[in-house]
Amino acid sequence: MKNYLEEGIPTLKEAKIILEEGSKLNPGPWIDHSSYAGKAAELIAKEDKELDSNIALILGMLHDIGRRYGVTSMRHSIDGYNFAAERGYNLLARICLTHSHPLQDVDAVFGKWDCSNEEYKFVKEYLENIQYSAYDKLIQLCDALALPTGYCLMEKRMLDVALRHGVNRYTIDKWKETFELKKYFEERIGKSIYSILPNVIENTFELKN
Repeated sequence: MKNYLEEGIPTLKEAKIILEEGSKLNPGPWIDHSSYAGKAAELIAKEDKELDSNIALILGMLHDIGRRYGVTSMRHSIDGYNFAAERGYNLLARICLTHSHPLQDVDAVFGKWDCSNEEYKFVKEYLENIQYSAYDKLIQLCDALALPTGYCLMEKRMLDVALRHGVNRYTIDKWKETFELKKYFEERIGKSIYSILPNVIENTFELKN
């Protein structure tokens, strides 16, 4: 039986409890977004020969778990990192930091770093000193595929985020890198990611299912 703590993540049962706790502490659309991101990661990982679909599901479900502490901007990533690291979930902690950074640059984000200078410096140095794994890339991709209402074309999710948080000098390069992630996984699985995600058309164009 797999030892999930050794993998650096909670079990699926524990992950569901953690997400449910988060929904009570800070209700909001991030809960449904996280659930869809997790399921997207699971579905893509099932088509990938090297990835574990259960690990992918758990990481996707909890990538935004830092939002359990309230409505914040980029602070949610360091909050998520600390939450996971304190419990020994080191892979999850990593994902909490990397999921917003297809570009491996601390400033290439939507939103503001509403944290201390020390925390900002920690994230900056962390990102500069790691090499992204397939799991880092997968959750970055799935974050860009999941609205709180379901899966959609990445362009719709990108516009949704930009309308809420604004754009900056990194926006276009970040979008380009996200499309590279899509290409990366489609080459790995040999098919379009949209072909394995249900109701993309309906959710993108707001059609009734």
